[in-house]
Amino acid sequence: MTARIIDGKALAADLIAKVAAEVGRLGKDHGLEPGLAVVLVGNNPASEIYVRSKSMKTVAAGMRSSMHKLPETIAEADLLQIVRQLNGDRAIHGILVQLPLPPQIDPHKVTAAVDPAKDVDGFHPINAGRLATGLPALAPCTPLSCIRLVRTVHASLSGLDAVVIGRSNIVGKPLAQLLLRENATVTMAHSKTRDLPAVARRAELLFVAAGRPGLVRRDWIKPGATVVDVGINRIAAENGRQRVVGDVAFAEAAAVAGALTPVPGGVGPMTIACLMLNTLRAACASAGLPLPDL
Repeated sequence: MTARIIDGKALAADLIAKVAAEVGRLGKDHGLEPGLAVVLVGNNPASEIYVRSKSMKTVAAGMRSSMHKLPETIAEADLLQIVRQLNGDRAIHGILVQLPLPPQIDPHKVTAAVDPAKDVDGFHPINAGRLATGLPALAPCTPLSCIRLVRTVHASLSGLDAVVIGRSNIVGKPLAQLLLRENATVTMAHSKTRDLPAVARRAELLFVAAGRPGLVRRDWIKPGATVVDVGINRIAAENGRQRVVGDVAFAEAAAVAGALTPVPGGVGPMTIACLMLNTLRAACASAGLPLPDL
C-alpha cells in the first residue's frame, strides 16, 4: 500500500484564497479590515521564521499585519502592558504572542491577559472552557488544521476511532475536543500509556503530537489508517545542517497508512491558514457580523 499524501501547502493556499475573498467583501460592504498583531520576544530562529511566514500570509489574505519584536530581556510587566494596549486597539482583531517566552515571563499570565475575543491562538482559559463545554469559541489553530486535513479524506468523522498521542494544552487536549464535536470516538494517549503501539494500532485516525522524532513506526499503524503528523523536530543532517522531521517515521508509515501528512508541508501551512481564518472570524464577531462558513 502507498499512502495518499495530504498536501497541506495546497490546501492552505486554497483556504487563504477563500479568506482573502471574504476579507475583500468585508472591506467593500462594511469598511472592515481585519488586523492581526504578532508579538515576538527574543531571537529564537525557529520562531522568527514562523512569525515571518505568518506576517506574509496575513498580508496575502488582505489583512493588516502588525509586528511587535521585543528584546529577550523585557520584563513581564512591560509585555503585559503591550498586550493590554493591543486589547484596546480597535484596528487589531487578533493578538498572537509567539511561544516560547523567556524564563522571566509566565506564559500563563500572558495568555490570560489577551482579550478572549482577540485570542486567535485559542489558548485563553475562557476559550478553552467554551470549547470543552461545546460553546462557540476561538479554537487553537493546529487542532483546527488537523480536523480540516482529515476532512479532505473522510467526509464524516462520525463514529471513527481516533487516537491522539500527546496531551498538551496547545494541541492534544483541544484536538480531542474538536474530534468529539465531530462525533469521533477519542482515545487520549501519552508517554505513560501502557502498550502505546497497541493503542495506536486501533486508530482509524491517528494524530501524533508527542515531540519525539520518528516515534511512530510502521507496526504502530493500522493498515489504511489516516495519519496526521503534528511533530516539528529539528535534527542533524548529513551535511552538518539541520533538517525538519515529524513524529512519524514517514517512509515506514507511507507503506501502510491510507493517507498521511508530510513534515514539512502538512499541518504547518494549514495551521497558519487557520490563523488567518480565526482572525477573520474575530473581526466579524467584533462588528456583529455573521461568521463566515469557510
